[in-house]
Amino acid sequence: MVLVVEDDQANAVLIETLLTQFGGFDVMATDDGDDVMRIVQQEDVTAIVMDVSLGNTRVSGEAVDGVELTRRVRGTDRGAHLPVILLTAHAMRGDREHLLFSSGANDYVAKPIIDQKGFVDLVARHIKSSGVLDQNRSID
Repeated sequence: MVLVVEDDQANAVLIETLLTQFGGFDVMATDDGDDVMRIVQQEDVTAIVMDVSLGNTRVSGEAVDGVELTRRVRGTDRGAHLPVILLTAHAMRGDREHLLFSSGANDYVAKPIIDQKGFVDLVARHIKSSGVLDQNRSID
């Protein structure tokens, strides 16, 4: 299952639709940081697509953005090696390297997602290369 962490409902629906219809993935979406931490520990997550600018997301009452939430996911046993793909509308020169380094994420995609098939293929490649494949689905 791919976990989508996005606080804009329209973007969450778009990403979920792309991943389910074009990629055949099971998808769960939330913007609740406590839910993210619980889901990573208790569910069969194969990848996370994480918005960088989470406006109202909290973990244990503390406000977090996608960079901090990715760091916290990375600090868990089950989240340490999950593929995390960051999404951001703030795509300026140098952002990619800074965001990947500061968060520990695997990749970065600028919004709006122009190449929808390329985005789905990117998620699939990261899942395949991580070795964290869903037991009920293979990726060709």
